[in-house]
Amino acid sequence: MLFKICGLKNKESLFCCEENNADFFGMIFYEKSPRNITLNEAKTLINTSKELRIKPVGVFVDHEINNLKKIISSLGLKHIQLHGSEDQLYIDEIKRQFDVKIIKKISINNSEDLNIINKFKNIEYLLFDYKPLKYELPGGNSKSFDWNLLKGKEIKLPWFISGGINEENIKNIQNLLNPNGIDLSSGVEVSKGIKSNSKINNLFKKFYDN
Repeated sequence: MLFKICGLKNKESLFCCEENNADFFGMIFYEKSPRNITLNEAKTLINTSKELRIKPVGVFVDHEINNLKKIISSLGLKHIQLHGSEDQLYIDEIKRQFDVKIIKKISINNSEDLNIINKFKNIEYLLFDYKPLKYELPGGNSKSFDWNLLKGKEIKLPWFISGGINEENIKNIQNLLNPNGIDLSSGVEVSKGIKSNSKINNLFKKFYDN
C-alpha cells in the first residue's frame, strides 16, 4: 500500500510522514487552497527530503501549462498530480518535455463518472476523489464519495483513493476496496491547512494495528 500525505508546508510534518513510512508528500500549487505553498517553501521541503525516503509530488489544478513547466524545471519534480480537468493533450504536452510520473485525479459522484476511468494514457496513477460542488475547493473538503461505486470495476492503472479519509474509516477502505494507494489531507489536520503530527501518527497506528 502506498501512502501520500497532501498539503504539507513545513519540515515537522515532513519528518512525521517519513517516520510513519509514507511514500509521497504533496505540495499544493493552487492559490485558492489554504494548503497553497510558495516556491521557496517547496524548495525547502524538497531539499530536506533529499536525505529521506519519502518523495515530493507537485499538485496542480488546471495550472497554466507554461507556468507549470517552469515549476517542474525549477524544483526538479519527478512526480506531479493533476487535480483539475486537464485533458490528454495537456498530459502529452508535459510528457513530451519532462520525465515525470503523473497522478491524474478523477472526480466521482455517481456511476457515470466512472466511464472515463480507463480513458487516460501516458500517466502512471489514477486518483479517485469526491466530486466537489461549484463553490467547494477541488480537494481537501473532508468529504467522501460512495466507495462502493468502485467495487468490481476493472481499473487498468494503479490507483489512489482520496476524500474524507481519517483514522476512523481508513480500515474500511482497505477491507472494501484494497486500493494501491491512499491519499490523505484533511483527515490528518487540526484545521484546514494545518497538519497534526498526532493525527498522522494515530492514523498509521490504526491502519497497521491488526
